[in-house]
Amino acid sequence: MKKLLIVVDYQNDFVEGALGFSEAKTLEDKICEKIKEYYDQQQDVVFTLDTHDDSYLTTEEGLNLPIKHAIKGTFGWQLYGKVKNMKKSQDQGIEKDTFGSRKLASYLQAKKYDEIELVGIITNMCVIANAIIAKTYNPNAKIIVDAECTASNDYQLHNKALDVMESLQIKIKNRN
Repeated sequence: MKKLLIVVDYQNDFVEGALGFSEAKTLEDKICEKIKEYYDQQQDVVFTLDTHDDSYLTTEEGLNLPIKHAIKGTFGWQLYGKVKNMKKSQDQGIEKDTFGSRKLASYLQAKKYDEIELVGIITNMCVIANAIIAKTYNPNAKIIVDAECTASNDYQLHNKALDVMESLQIKIKNRN
């Protein structure tokens, strides 16, 4: 069985930086355990990186979320903590300039997986957008979101996003 783990935007700015929130930090060990599990099974792991430049505040997203974050090359743009140290050189680092990733779509279109699991942040923005991309480009794969390894700065939106993904036949596991 060919499996893929997608670690969505687990970057400094979303954990302790410009858009950081306390629950994001609590995901670190769980995400690391998940990455190790995939490595131990010799399965693929990719990391998405929210990536902006100094013109961010003039973009559509920046006009609606006017907080500079994930500026390429800055500390805030880098993967957070132990997750950064776990990334292997052969793992894809997929930069994206908006919630969903066109590069991830191309990657998934070129490969076929039996199972794709997503972890990371923010559930109601980037996780849901990329889960839908995974479902679109590997429609016969089992798409999974591990609720214990995802979080949002808004608990209600986190749960609503999980509900929406479930309605799209995305399996939500470890949901409280």
